[in-house]
Amino acid sequence: MADDQNNTTENKGSDKGGLKVGRRDILKGLATVPIAGALAYGVLRKARLDRLKALKSVANELGLNTDPIVGLPLTDPDSKTINLGLIGYGIRGKQLAQALGFAHPTMVDDMISGVSYTPVDMFRKQENLNIRITAVCDIFDTYGRMARETGANVNREGSDGSLGAELPTRYRTYQELCAAPEVDAVIIAAPDHWHGPMTMEAARNGKHVYCEKPLTWTVEETYEVRKVVKESGVVFQLGHQGRQTDNYIKAKEAYEKGIVGRVNLIEVTTNRNSGNGAWVYPIHEDASEETIDWEQFIGPAPWHDFSLERFFRWRCWWDYSTGLSGDLLTHEYDALNQILDLGIPSSAVSSGGVYFFKDGRTVPDVLTTQFEYPNRNLSFMYSATLASSMDRGKKIMGHDGYMDIGRSLQIFADQNSTKYAEKIQNGEIDTAEPIYIFTPGLAGGVDGISSATADYFAARGLLTTVRNGLEVDTTHLHLKEWIDCVRTNKVPSCNIDEAFEEAMTAHMGTLAYRNNRQIFWDAANEEIII
Repeated sequence: MADDQNNTTENKGSDKGGLKVGRRDILKGLATVPIAGALAYGVLRKARLDRLKALKSVANELGLNTDPIVGLPLTDPDSKTINLGLIGYGIRGKQLAQALGFAHPTMVDDMISGVSYTPVDMFRKQENLNIRITAVCDIFDTYGRMARETGANVNREGSDGSLGAELPTRYRTYQELCAAPEVDAVIIAAPDHWHGPMTMEAARNGKHVYCEKPLTWTVEETYEVRKVVKESGVVFQLGHQGRQTDNYIKAKEAYEKGIVGRVNLIEVTTNRNSGNGAWVYPIHEDASEETIDWEQFIGPAPWHDFSLERFFRWRCWWDYSTGLSGDLLTHEYDALNQILDLGIPSSAVSSGGVYFFKDGRTVPDVLTTQFEYPNRNLSFMYSATLASSMDRGKKIMGHDGYMDIGRSLQIFADQNSTKYAEKIQNGEIDTAEPIYIFTPGLAGGVDGISSATADYFAARGLLTTVRNGLEVDTTHLHLKEWIDCVRTNKVPSCNIDEAFEEAMTAHMGTLAYRNNRQIFWDAANEEIII
């Protein structure tokens, strides 16, 4: 009886805006349930709704809200049709085409059968952006053929469907595609060492550009890419789809309202534990010296004899890749730059090595990097391993509280906070429980997400978010933002200035690792000092 009375008292406290409904209360409630099943679920759901009600009360007091993010206006079907050229139809190229509404019939088959992480209903309900894929370019013949079929799959059908009458033109070189008059804008999904040259070629031809991250392969070309894009006046978007993630948008609101106080330490991580996560991608059975234009693949990279491993697993070698810094650290950096407006750090140190995947790769599979922002009085710490799947998330630490950002945004008060000292003392705030939670689809207490997609990416907001009550691909939203800006001549969220900051920060981390020394940024002269 005593336990029941205490639980009742705590629940009354929560109705007054206190934060006394938590996991312990839920467990107590479930312990009194005589049978499992629907009744237990009902108790659990009521406890969660009570918790959300209490959190919403405190959120309102702090000036925050749990309302869903309002999506961009729907595309006007009478707007100008944008003709796109797609360069690269490997793993990411296929995903970008799908996010545009053009999936290869075999990919739709995988969605229908449940093999793909994308639910087929989500794909088919995706907004029509009023675009056409009119041109494709891939130096592997099989991918070139598939890209054409993808561009003609306007009805989003599987292998039993039919392709449209007009297939996109396949160009053998990216230069030809960028010069093609039937192309308004270009999407670049090539290896890292081609991002800079392709972006500049497209911009010089007056084509708007969506380029996958990172912006560049070398420091030197970063300056030139920025210059060419700005002089051309094209609309540029870097492929950091995290810019569309609701958790990050809400985290920015909370930070700007001073909810966690002065931030002094940030910790972000990347953990993976699979061959695919470590870039050991499958080698296509059609691939050979006859079906791949090897010289065009090499381009500005050091010459190497034909190698299927290098072609399909290029991320494993510095010759074509930017390693963990350019591939994964950039996602975490861009998220934090979006939230805190960090800019380029003053210095960087890195360490790590090839500690697990002894397959001839030259880029590390374990990396730690620390960036310093003395002008902001904070440190930014990143660590990664490609041989452990322990989930560690993102943490923004301030004097009055900290944010834990993963599948949801949770904000906790610090037990020694100045801002919340009185509320902690009188029991209104329990520092073991969050003072604010935002989960896309759970705003207002309504559970809008039920699919268990790839947890690693989902936890970082890199696959889906929720808009207008529907689960939506964040890449689709990021591409939509870019296409809307092409139509209106506005500046997208991850524009060339944001991209320049991303590139220089990643290069500093890489140079610190490769030179085994601290690297500095001269902000006045915009120069990296080794």
